[in-house]
Amino acid sequence: MKALRLHNELTAIWRNEPGWRGHLRSVNHSDIGKRFIVAAFVFFAIGGVLAMLIRAQLATPRSAFVGPDVYNQIFTMHGSIMMFLFAIPMFEGLTMYLLPKMLGSRDLAFPRLSALGWWCYLFGGTIIVVAMLAGVAPNAGWFLYPPLSGRTFTPGINSDVWLLGITFVEISAMSAAIEIAVSILKLRAPGMRLDRMPIFAWYMLATAGMMVFGFPPLILGSILLEIERAFGWPFFDPALGGSPLLWQHLFWLFGHPEVYIIFLPAAGAVSTILPVMARTRLLGYGAIVAAIMALAFLSFGLWVHHMFTTGIPHMALGFFSAASALVAIPTAVQIFAWLGTLWGGRPEMKLPMLYLIGFFVVFVLGGLTGVMLAMVPFDAQAHDTAFVTAHLHYVLVGGFVFPMLAAAYYWLPHITGRQRVMRIGEAAFWLIFIGFNLTFFLMHLTGLLGMPRRIDTYPEGMGWTALNLLSSVGGFVQAFGFALFLVDVVLQIRLGRRHARDPWQAHTLEWAMPTPAPAYNFASIATVADREPLVTAPDLGVRLARGEGMLGAARNGWRETIAVDMTTGVPEHIAILPGNSWLPIATAAALGGFFLAMLAGLYPVAPAFLPVVAWLGWRWAWTNGSRHDVGMVDAGHDRRLPTAFEARQTTGWWGSILAIGASATLFASLLFGYGFLWTVAPGWPPPALVAPSLLLPLLALAGAGCAVVMARRDNAMIAAVGQGVIVLALVMLLVVAAPAPTSHAYAAASAAIAAYAIFHAVLAVLILAFVFARERAGFHSASRSGERRIARLWSDHAAGAGAFCAVLLVVPGWLA
Repeated sequence: MKALRLHNELTAIWRNEPGWRGHLRSVNHSDIGKRFIVAAFVFFAIGGVLAMLIRAQLATPRSAFVGPDVYNQIFTMHGSIMMFLFAIPMFEGLTMYLLPKMLGSRDLAFPRLSALGWWCYLFGGTIIVVAMLAGVAPNAGWFLYPPLSGRTFTPGINSDVWLLGITFVEISAMSAAIEIAVSILKLRAPGMRLDRMPIFAWYMLATAGMMVFGFPPLILGSILLEIERAFGWPFFDPALGGSPLLWQHLFWLFGHPEVYIIFLPAAGAVSTILPVMARTRLLGYGAIVAAIMALAFLSFGLWVHHMFTTGIPHMALGFFSAASALVAIPTAVQIFAWLGTLWGGRPEMKLPMLYLIGFFVVFVLGGLTGVMLAMVPFDAQAHDTAFVTAHLHYVLVGGFVFPMLAAAYYWLPHITGRQRVMRIGEAAFWLIFIGFNLTFFLMHLTGLLGMPRRIDTYPEGMGWTALNLLSSVGGFVQAFGFALFLVDVVLQIRLGRRHARDPWQAHTLEWAMPTPAPAYNFASIATVADREPLVTAPDLGVRLARGEGMLGAARNGWRETIAVDMTTGVPEHIAILPGNSWLPIATAAALGGFFLAMLAGLYPVAPAFLPVVAWLGWRWAWTNGSRHDVGMVDAGHDRRLPTAFEARQTTGWWGSILAIGASATLFASLLFGYGFLWTVAPGWPPPALVAPSLLLPLLALAGAGCAVVMARRDNAMIAAVGQGVIVLALVMLLVVAAPAPTSHAYAAASAAIAAYAIFHAVLAVLILAFVFARERAGFHSASRSGERRIARLWSDHAAGAGAFCAVLLVVPGWLA
């Protein structure tokens, strides 16, 4: 009876409102995760149909199935959808659904941020697909290289759809990265030290870190290219000091880590599922963790291997070739650990295991061709041929799609609470496996025979005809396999019988709950002393349901969960999570208005949406906090903890650290671009420099000093005045001393650097004004000072960036 009463009380706190209102306002991680998964699969189906159109076009020589204009849109959309609207959102959805359950938490750290990311993903993806249906889809390749994507060669809005739509979607990726990293570091079950975390959490921690530092270069590149197209600032125009290679550097600074951002979550699923299927523990947990971190680090040093044929100096070629080969080592460590796990266990050939075997075969072949392409002489021969297309698909489909299919069959019983009803999943596997290899293995051969990538047709007599026809047949076989998979999943959801808890006899915490999972996950929070808690406590789920863990009672309508020390897992405070809200969808809609106005060329109208976003952000933050001190509260197990209102290093503080880290990465990428153009691009030194002013940099330095000092004295308004002085100094530099941004890439880059600093100074003014208003409203006290510390982080970052930029802009003039 106690378990039922606790279930009812917690459900009343955590549940969604009924009807469409509940769907729009929900911030629950299970709901958001499932929405991401379903939407990503829909986009995958769209991308798959486009792939079939590509194969239909290439099945025969001189095909007139579609013309070159339509074909360009089809292959661009196929790549863009698969990379940005399927792969990343799919693992984000799986992670959002699973991670709190694996960590023993009741939700993610920032539920409203998850919901905002979901709506941004949905709106951004819809814009891109609607553009395709309207015949104005992106058509310059999924990498959008200038000058092809520039205004001269793509005068319509096709490239703008990609730049603005993908940037809109990337808000979702950045939100998810911060959400996942902070949740892993702070919201774990008590006692779950770092070395007791489930291996999937390690994979996702590395992935989230890579996203935080990998996406900003792409976002920066997209902003710069859109500004060039909209306002004529010549970042990539060689005639005015720009360079198309700058885009390639920025794109692949993101693009190569992107491969591992996609692979690592899938490898996390493999490392979780494989030991269960082999009825043993994972071999080499520590070695795998080390390999994950090595892979994450090395992946940022490989981007140039996509540019071997662009005239890179020989020394750099040697370095990046060696680094590209080196990355095979941590990958091999994981593969040998998985093989050792199989060797030491008693593998059972269940359906998830079948897909894991498919993963091994396909991914290892893709890895071997990757090592071949890491060698400069071979890459020069195979560059831009179908061989590279085949390698890419072996790595991404082998390294992501097969593990995700295994994950789908492994965790579907958790999501649905139901069993499979027929054995058509096995037939689906063989169709996918055979069709995939028939399609892409032969593509290696057409590539070695010299067939270029991305061509819409080819002449007879080249020796490619039979291979292309068989590849197209394989593509359609594969499509039938995915259709069968979908039928199998629908049958399980609609007709499957209920199963007992933990049908796989797995040992991680997500199986210590009823399935489907209740809105609050755990009626009470487990204390763990082992990496696989269900091995030592098989009845843990029942005891948690009875409220025998921590936080085993509902109170005050709070959505509570435990926040722990990052390394030791010792409970630090009680995190109180926000409830359902209109704010995420309203904020996404306002952002959507900005992006749509830009897409329509309504440049004076677009900024009107930004104050709306700022107001919504203000309302968002205002709903948090408390107007009185709460003190220590009972957390269960004879332990009393402070609430998040009075804790020091809260999830919000760590989220701000990561957000500032991402912003600093974008700034570093901008400085890299500035230096790259200065040293490599033609047409430098520029014809006119920023005037060598002394007064304005000194004014910016004075404003920065004022902001830093006053923020530490908790005088928010004077600190905001210091930030205002920085804005004034930078604006005057641009208006009075700098050449027009359209005149040369130097002037454009200088204006972009100043704009970065101005934006952050204005943001700091808003944050400091918010802190001032909260102090007057009674939200702060000696023990409730978390918001002031967060504001200080943002103010210090803005002050440092403002002072640095002001000096940087005038240095060339001083030295001239």
